[in-house]
Amino acid sequence: MTDVTLRDKIVSVIKTVYDPEIPVDVYELGLIYDIKIDDDNQVEILMTLTAPNCPAAGTLPVEVEERVASIPEVNKAQVEITFDPPWDKDRMSEAARLELGFF
Repeated sequence: MTDVTLRDKIVSVIKTVYDPEIPVDVYELGLIYDIKIDDDNQVEILMTLTAPNCPAAGTLPVEVEERVASIPEVNKAQVEITFDPPWDKDRMSEAARLELGFF
C-alpha cells in the first residue's frame, strides 16, 4: 500500500468540488493554479474562476477552502483568487476535455 501524502488528500477533496455550470470538478477544469503547504500544515491555494463575473465566484472558493480545512492534518486553509493568467480551456485536464467533448 502506498502512503497518501497531505497534498494527495488535498487534491482528492478539491476534486469533490464541482463548477455548478460544468459537470467537471474544479481541479480537472484547471482552476487550481497552486497548492502550498507550509511546515505547520497551513495550506494556501491559488485558484481562478472561468470568468471574473462567474456566478459561482461567491461559493466555489469558499467551498474549496472549507473542504480542504476539513482534512484533519490541515491546520488552516486559505484560498486566494487570481485572474492572472486568465483561465482558458487549455488548462483543463484531458479527462475534463473528454467529458465536455473538446476532442
